[in-house]
Amino acid sequence: MAKLIAGYTSPGITKIHALASFLPEYSHFSRIRPLSPKPNVVIGWGLKPTSDGARNYASRHSLPYVALEDGFLRSLGLGVEGYQPHSMVVDYTGIYYDASRPSDLENWLNHATFDAEELAQATRCIEQLSRYRLSKYNHAPDYSLPIAETINAKTNNAETNNVLVVDQTAGDASIHHGGADADSFQQMLDCALNNHPDADIFIKVHPDVIAGKKQGHLAGGHENPRCHIVSDNINPWALFDKVKTVYVVTSQLGFEALMAGKQVHCFGLPFYAGWGLTHDQLSCTRRRVTRRLEEVFAAAYLRYTRYANPYTGSAATLEETIALIADQKRQQERLRGKWLACGFSSWKKRFIGHFLGPAATIEYQKELPAALAVDVEKPNLLVWSSRINDDFKTRHRDHLAALWRMEDGFIRSIGLGVDLAQPLSLVIDRQGIYYDPSQPSELETLLNTADFSDDLLERAAHLRERLVALKLSKYNVPGKEVIELPANKHIILVPGQVESDASIATGSPEIRTNSALLKAVRHANPNAFIVYKAHPDVITGARIGALDTNAKRLYDLDASHIDITVLLARVDAVHTMSSLTGFEALLRRRQVCTYGLPFYAGWGLTQDAMHCPRRNRALSLDALVAGTLLLYPNYVDPDSRQLCNAETVVSLLEQAKLEQVKSHKHMLTWKQRLYRCYRNLFIGSH
Repeated sequence: MAKLIAGYTSPGITKIHALASFLPEYSHFSRIRPLSPKPNVVIGWGLKPTSDGARNYASRHSLPYVALEDGFLRSLGLGVEGYQPHSMVVDYTGIYYDASRPSDLENWLNHATFDAEELAQATRCIEQLSRYRLSKYNHAPDYSLPIAETINAKTNNAETNNVLVVDQTAGDASIHHGGADADSFQQMLDCALNNHPDADIFIKVHPDVIAGKKQGHLAGGHENPRCHIVSDNINPWALFDKVKTVYVVTSQLGFEALMAGKQVHCFGLPFYAGWGLTHDQLSCTRRRVTRRLEEVFAAAYLRYTRYANPYTGSAATLEETIALIADQKRQQERLRGKWLACGFSSWKKRFIGHFLGPAATIEYQKELPAALAVDVEKPNLLVWSSRINDDFKTRHRDHLAALWRMEDGFIRSIGLGVDLAQPLSLVIDRQGIYYDPSQPSELETLLNTADFSDDLLERAAHLRERLVALKLSKYNVPGKEVIELPANKHIILVPGQVESDASIATGSPEIRTNSALLKAVRHANPNAFIVYKAHPDVITGARIGALDTNAKRLYDLDASHIDITVLLARVDAVHTMSSLTGFEALLRRRQVCTYGLPFYAGWGLTQDAMHCPRRNRALSLDALVAGTLLLYPNYVDPDSRQLCNAETVVSLLEQAKLEQVKSHKHMLTWKQRLYRCYRNLFIGSH
């Protein structure tokens, strides 16, 4: 069956990176021009003025008009700030905010049945949105509302009857199409004051209204002593924390308040009004069914809205979208503020700011300052972890407690850092650094204390399976894939390390060289078949770690040029000082013996020569993966330079490896053609 062509008049539609994934029913998108062929359907932005041309064209040519809108869980930041949508509404009947006529969403809520599986999914997603405190946009800081804290302190009552009244900007399409007008807002405020005579009223006004960029409806509400204007750009869930009742006209915050368990009063007709969930000032005779919250959610978020990953361009599920935006928000909030980055090379300066996120401001200096001014907000101090040696600690002992350390992440790139391959992940640690067991790190604390939710463990299991299936590792340096190993031997892989590596200096005091490691492994396993793989940086001569003559007699096979993922698939065990290869072996459920104290040792998953008394918790493999790969690092999409998450980076690496294969095949094709040309010329000349 041939797919359809969708015509459009607004060129902004084609700027949506994942448009094809949002609209898979169309094979081609064509801009409507005077002499262009007639499309099968016309797409446009809902009822916005920019869609007038598209809707008029559709009407003149008797074509279906398909309305598009951002979904209810759109992105971390605003579209005007370069954030692509993670979700999109596609409506063939009307559009959800137009209560004057039916929409696909309203029709589903009137007529559809929802099975137990769909409602269970809705319940899970509501819980996740609540736990991760997600809204349509998620760039606003998440902090306790100061006005509410002051009021609670005066009344000595943490459980208050505060009321939230939500203003909207003048001209918002949902107001007029939701059956309301400017008078509806004053009526709403008056009702809130009358219905709650003893309550304080928080009026959430858009920051642009306070700045004079836009007009609102309730900016003068502060004239009543019980009313408090909230103009801060603040996470809506921080508002819900301090109120029991929410008043809206048509704002989406009303539905999010329902998810937060609040009582909601509507003075217009948003999509969630009229189904028995809200106290409604207006009625819609078409909405005839009483619905549970999970049913309205299932219709709006699961059926009506489509999801895609804007960084990979691939279709996504709601759960995957929640995970991605929740990870972006968590990374952003953790690193919000001022930063002073010291001692970074010009190459690193090109990308480290992206990993701090959009809520961070960064300044660079060659060295740490002797002292920081006391009359200004002190910035966070950031250094590359390997710079913190004994001399550094002596010179900057006063700053050590305030330092944040930065290091490469565990799923880093295609290519080595020494070859200037830009990283897709970095770790930023304010306690220590993961490879230094001489002191706690944020990773160690996280693994000791985190409550790993079911959805997080499920993500970790899927991520682990993908990494293994795709043969991905830290650097993804290609190697040979063919190796012959004996069938009747216990095969041990010994990965070489850079001997000047800080993880050896701080975490492997007994065995500090690759030669000493091989000697210990052979002594403990005299009959094993030992495979040695040198570190790529040592092979290139860039770092220290070559074996001495005696050590070369201790292994049975040099596999330095074999792909590490191929080796891990074939060996029985990995013995290491502190190499990340041990962690990658755990992902493949191989036996791992550690001679130092790498970050993955001490949690009951490895056989360890050393002990760390701080690591006092037994972890499942998926809990270790969740902490190490999902929660600890920061991830960045190299094209948009925006924060992303581990699953996105894995997909980007998968795409990059496929491109490498295609390029290699293309190069081979040209070489083969040249070879045939030379061969024909040679044969022809004879």
